[in-house]
Amino acid sequence: MGLLTKGSPLSWAETVPYVEFIKKHGIAQFINLYHRLKARSGDQLKWGDEIEYTIVKFDHEGKKVRVSLRAEELLSRLAAEEEVNNLIGTANKFLWRPEFAAYMVEGTPGAPYGGLIACFNVVEASMKLRRSAISKLLKKDESVLSISFPALGTADFTFPPTKCTPEDEEGAGRSAFFPDDAIYGGHPRFKNLVRNIRGRRGEKVAINVPIFKDVNTPQPFKETFHDELTGHVERGLQDHIYMDHMGFGMGCCCLQVTFQAVDVKEARWLYDQLTPITPVLLALSASTPIFRGYLADVDSRWDIISASVDDRTAEERGLIPLKTSKWKIDKSRYDTTDCYIYPCSAAYNDIELQYDEGIFKQLLDGEIDEHLAKHIAHMFIRDPLQVFRERIEQDDTKSSEHFETIQSSNWMNMRFKPPPPDAPEIGWRVEFRPTEVQLTDFENAAYCCFVVLLTRVILSYRSTYLLPISMVNENMKRAQKRDAVLEQKFFFRKGVATCRHPPDEAGGGDSAACTVGNAKSEDIEEMTINEIVNGREKEWPGLVPMLKQFLDSADVDVDTRCTISQYLNFISQRASGQIPTLANWTREFVQNHTAYKKDSRVPDETIYDLLSLMSDISSGQKHCPRLLGSFRSKPTN
Repeated sequence: MGLLTKGSPLSWAETVPYVEFIKKHGIAQFINLYHRLKARSGDQLKWGDEIEYTIVKFDHEGKKVRVSLRAEELLSRLAAEEEVNNLIGTANKFLWRPEFAAYMVEGTPGAPYGGLIACFNVVEASMKLRRSAISKLLKKDESVLSISFPALGTADFTFPPTKCTPEDEEGAGRSAFFPDDAIYGGHPRFKNLVRNIRGRRGEKVAINVPIFKDVNTPQPFKETFHDELTGHVERGLQDHIYMDHMGFGMGCCCLQVTFQAVDVKEARWLYDQLTPITPVLLALSASTPIFRGYLADVDSRWDIISASVDDRTAEERGLIPLKTSKWKIDKSRYDTTDCYIYPCSAAYNDIELQYDEGIFKQLLDGEIDEHLAKHIAHMFIRDPLQVFRERIEQDDTKSSEHFETIQSSNWMNMRFKPPPPDAPEIGWRVEFRPTEVQLTDFENAAYCCFVVLLTRVILSYRSTYLLPISMVNENMKRAQKRDAVLEQKFFFRKGVATCRHPPDEAGGGDSAACTVGNAKSEDIEEMTINEIVNGREKEWPGLVPMLKQFLDSADVDVDTRCTISQYLNFISQRASGQIPTLANWTREFVQNHTAYKKDSRVPDETIYDLLSLMSDISSGQKHCPRLLGSFRSKPTN
């Protein structure tokens, strides 16, 4: 969710006078930071994962599951353990941080994993230790699950009970379904974001997700609400599930991977090369088919989060003519990236970028190259949503807070991350953001290791996966569709291609003329996820076979090779459909449950049985061959 700065957050009305000031100084901070650290080189690969968890409470007698609003209490106890370890000089095995909702916690490794392939052997163990640490603090009827809770916004979905206050003009969200008390209260950032998104937009967010039409689903599907909600739910569309709060997006859980590059050139190159891979991982990891207690006709949370933080005004959304806004903006600030940033990739930038000419000129005058300048300037069409009264005046040569307040609230599928100005041990990084969190530590470790290992293949083979950026955008839309792994085709390069000027070459990245195949359409075909991951005859070997070929040439001990082989074989089988995605498995469970009436509404009893089984699977008490095949977690020493 970004920086947790201490201070007094400004309302949107209080922020408006400082918007241009913050943008101007944010750009100045980036220019200063870039030139101070652009020559930094020789950093080793370090990487880490971020997993978000949901705390749930089971009502076994009533056969109902609620989210447990104990995150602040649990985090305070976990933070106390961290502080004790710091005082006595003991390394923390993991770190815990707050997330958007009062039922969510985020766990990361205590220190980054290293660059040795052998480090892949400890990833799953770290995840299991994290799950165990939080589980020890739970009550008997509670469980920690790495899932997005399927009953958010249903009646009585929190414990302790909370109340929605759509009439409260002082409220943060004014939602008909998601109470403000379900937002994490230990830091003002989260409620203030909700309030300022609504303030800038001029109304509540409107999220409409297509309903899955089962045999008994009303035709057309249109929800009926209690009379007291009249005036608060009118923007719900026919044949859609309607939601109206940031919590329906940011209250979902995710899995993200951040890794450090050798230098800024390598970071920019990896950012570009991984961007076309993001839809593949989104489809492979699909895990979210239920929203507000209804089966949806999508399998992913991506567009739901996008709509949940959409602060564009009616003018910017093109609903009314431009009068006070500068642009019609095609996307929410949470969406797919609109441009590549490495110079060699420029020919694939086929989407016209919007940016403020003054900010772009400020970057160029600051000797930022055109391609990176456009990326930064495009991000800065967004306004700052989180400004702290005590942090407005800053030293632009030492701080990057104004830059980060906008950078960290541009939530894209990839993120290019400059080093912090006050952390000399941290280099240029890239964050891989689209992956849906999985139920088990084995699955989460498999996806993380797959992505990081792919970066090693890209660098070793100088391989390129570039597509026109418009095709990546289209692929992201297809990746969210129901059963996209089996039913959709995705634009992808049909053969192995290498970059002519990768960043390790002298002068690499200094010319925009070294495109691969000149972005010709004949180099690109539509393929299934199975073909992309497992290959097809002659033309394309497949991502997993390429990773295995890389491992064959590397010095890998037997135990680590066995671990990685398990992960790659699992992903291979999920891509082929031999093992279903979590979304497919969940949908199948619901449709076969005795309490489900095949009308798209998922009853409390069904969710209770689903999450009870999920809890048993994720804790290792049960093995589910349907979801995991023959793959099992390694015993942890």
